[in-house]
Amino acid sequence: MITAYSDEHRLHAPKGEISGGVMVTPFESPFRAELILQAVREADLGPVIAPEPLGMDTVLAVHDPAYIDFLQTAWQRWSAEGYPGDAIPTCFPARRMAQRPPDDIDGLLGYFAFAAETSIAAGTWEAALAASHCALTGAGLLNSGERGAFALCRPPGHHAARDLFGGYCFLNNAAIAAQRLRDDGAARVAVLDVDFHHGNGTQDIFYDRDDVLFASIHGDPKDAFPHFLGYADETGAGAGEGFTVNYPLPRGAAYDAWSEALDGACARIRAFGAEALVVSLGVDTFERDPISFFLLTSDDFTRYGETLGGLGLPTLFCMEGGYGVPEIGLNAANVLRGFEQTA
Repeated sequence: MITAYSDEHRLHAPKGEISGGVMVTPFESPFRAELILQAVREADLGPVIAPEPLGMDTVLAVHDPAYIDFLQTAWQRWSAEGYPGDAIPTCFPARRMAQRPPDDIDGLLGYFAFAAETSIAAGTWEAALAASHCALTGAGLLNSGERGAFALCRPPGHHAARDLFGGYCFLNNAAIAAQRLRDDGAARVAVLDVDFHHGNGTQDIFYDRDDVLFASIHGDPKDAFPHFLGYADETGAGAGEGFTVNYPLPRGAAYDAWSEALDGACARIRAFGAEALVVSLGVDTFERDPISFFLLTSDDFTRYGETLGGLGLPTLFCMEGGYGVPEIGLNAANVLRGFEQTA
């Protein structure tokens, strides 16, 4: 399995995030990708390549152009105002407030954000664009005949909606990859999100489409971020009705309950007739992850990698979450190893 990875992820290195009412070291930090890369190499899964510079066309097919312009210029505009720290949104257009973008960068941050824990730093745009190129490169590998590929994306992407950032995400790497697979001829593409947190951004992008099935297994939004999407009765709209499926699970869910949801998602993917699969691979379902409440063990990641391999689809894994514990590398590599064992 080929891994697409860019050192440019290190350019996104914000100094802090708001957690529990205080400023802490970000959970989403450069060490995450480096632990995962080390584990991939130790597992001898295959070559690691740099992504191709694939431009912006597919990015603009899933994200609003005004949002992309904001991301490209936010740090420069923030710095020009003389603000000393990272760009962190503080004011949001909540219910019964005007949904119009202001001119001021402080206001624009809130207009284009849905959560205040995610900050923009000097190299955020460059790192996010490189992550999207990892995803596009991975999709290209499937198009060239590879059975599986791994896009080691950082920053992650599944919380990024068409015109919103948050949850550590700026560009939706999995959605961008799915769009490229569609553009290159796959009639139907499935996106399966196995991160602990609901992929609200991916759902938003594909909610009214019938050519991309979105399925997500995640912590119940009554108790888990992002709180306001991911309920089981969210099933799509318009042409997309029936092509979104959510599996919210309660606190303490272990592999038996989680794998039952996975089996359901796999059945939906088969019935959909997907020609390719994009997996939003979050390993924050691990029993010792600091910001989740599922109880999967490291061996469980191998087991469900085998399940995904059993679908028999060209599959791209896009890295999402997994935080604060050294096992994030092992767990990501275990999923890929399990998938490869079904070849």
